[in-house]
Amino acid sequence: MTKFLPINKNDMKERGWEKLDFVLVSGDAYVDHPSFGTAVIGRVLENRGYKVGIMPQPSWQHAEDFKLLGKPRLGFLVTAGNIDSMVNHYTVAKKKRNDDLYSPGGKAGYRPDRASIVYSNRIKEVYKNVPIILGGIEASLRRFAHYDYWSNKVRKSILLDAKADLIVYGMGERQIIEIAEALESGLPIEEITFIKGTVYKTKDRERPYKPLFLPYYDEILESKEKFAESFMIQYNNMDAIVGKPLVEPYGSYYVVQNPPHEPMIPSELDNIYALPYRRTYHPIYEEKGGIPAIKEVKFSLISNRGCFGNCNFCAITFHQGRVVQSRSHESILSEAEKFVTEPDFKGYIHDVGGPTANFRNRACEKQEKYGVCTNKQCLFPNPCSQLKIDHKDYLKLLRKLRKLPNVKKVFIRSGLRYDYLIHDKDDGFFKELCEHHISGQLKVAPEHISSEVLEKMGKPQKEVYDRFVKKYHKINEDLGLKQFLIPYLMSSHPGSTLKEAIELAEYLRDLGHMPEQVQDFYPTPGTLSTCMYYTELDPRTMKKVYVPKSSHEKAMQRALIQYRNPKNYHLVYEALVKAGRTDLIGFGKNCLIRPRQEANSYKSNKVKNSSKGTQKNRKTKNSSRRSR
Repeated sequence: MTKFLPINKNDMKERGWEKLDFVLVSGDAYVDHPSFGTAVIGRVLENRGYKVGIMPQPSWQHAEDFKLLGKPRLGFLVTAGNIDSMVNHYTVAKKKRNDDLYSPGGKAGYRPDRASIVYSNRIKEVYKNVPIILGGIEASLRRFAHYDYWSNKVRKSILLDAKADLIVYGMGERQIIEIAEALESGLPIEEITFIKGTVYKTKDRERPYKPLFLPYYDEILESKEKFAESFMIQYNNMDAIVGKPLVEPYGSYYVVQNPPHEPMIPSELDNIYALPYRRTYHPIYEEKGGIPAIKEVKFSLISNRGCFGNCNFCAITFHQGRVVQSRSHESILSEAEKFVTEPDFKGYIHDVGGPTANFRNRACEKQEKYGVCTNKQCLFPNPCSQLKIDHKDYLKLLRKLRKLPNVKKVFIRSGLRYDYLIHDKDDGFFKELCEHHISGQLKVAPEHISSEVLEKMGKPQKEVYDRFVKKYHKINEDLGLKQFLIPYLMSSHPGSTLKEAIELAEYLRDLGHMPEQVQDFYPTPGTLSTCMYYTELDPRTMKKVYVPKSSHEKAMQRALIQYRNPKNYHLVYEALVKAGRTDLIGFGKNCLIRPRQEANSYKSNKVKNSSKGTQKNRKTKNSSRRSR
């Protein structure tokens, strides 16, 4: 049976190893499954003959833990884990989370804030001259100067703050092998500046070949317009064919991004997913309750990478790119056959998908030769005339999976682009989706219904969603099924005033639906929406954008979406009064809330607070006079 990769000296001795080639430091617990980046990179290197050890969640308060596997021959590979450490730790309200699905027992506290920086700096304390290569989502999205929501500041490239040598951005399998081979050949880390999909630092302005220069870091700090300008240059250079080298100047240093690596062909992806993963967490976590994150993915299948959907609040464009890459049917079926016979498999494949489940191919033939378009999107505001809308390949795959022995049901839980689906003239997939691949309800993400907000989100207009809803219910009716549709909604996105939030509340009223959960917009690095949030500009047009930033206004917008919840009454009342929409307070069928005693209490408190404020101002003025 395949062993887990070594996590201590004893494991190394069992393999007869005295020294490792690479030590992979991760903010996640060690789960040897292809859904976990640490496992994938570790197995890819092992497959090429390199000796790799895993250092999961080392104690960062001191440097001793970073000596446990010894000094690696070629370098340290550092990742914060599958999720950005700050998103992992904090809610959008910046409150500390109590849980961490990627840690033992699901408990928080096993990794530091800004884990990539902390780990890298600790390694530097112990080993001065060992190469440090950063990877994973946290480093990938912070490769240039970026807005940091948690400190409300623009921070430098993580490469500089972490004092690391290279960043691997994107998924990284090709890059890490090329880096390993370059180091193996004796090339110094500072000379490894030629690998696509990497970021390096240099003092030599002439080193990159025919680059585009971004604004200086100091300019970005001083000017939100410069920040937006820099973002759009990056945004338009995230394709392997059309992308140019990018340079961000910092005083005596230049941070250089090489163009993205070429998308993988199916056989390359197949090889990665065929590696000998144990498909579970390391046994050291058993007594602490295991690692909860394995539950949803253990019996799930990754079908594709990349997304041409381009939601402006999503970072997939910056991390995986817009070109969809898919595994072969044979590869996916082979993986499924390995787990359908396991004792704890109950007959349900939990998911067959990726960033967008129903994308299995490139958006159009043109992408293969000319790359992605920089001046238009594939689906927004309307589907491009060149877009291939076809679910036949995905449907064939799902049919094959349904026929496997021991399989009762094959679910689709990854996001589905309903706007792509509704434009498919062939209803075959839509019908089988409803009949076989959901259980009682389907979750899709219109996010909002206001045209102003949807335009800022990069999402289709409300009419497209309404068409989808109508067709979904008609198909279920024809099948004799009563299945629900659950819309994911987002509050407080740039462009949303109280007017747009009320518009969404009225839509939900007419729909007869109140969502149980609402996601506030979360400004994470690497998204166009975050650029809007920070700069209050749309970087595509440089026009002003309204951005709800105060916690109170955000609470009002969220409460309006859940206006039926009694706990939200005061916030909804306040929002309606503030927006001049008291017509929605009453007993009519179109009203959101009814007038009640608490509303009078709200008015009374507002008057009292105003009066207190006036008295306080008077006291302050009198005190000021006395002090003179």
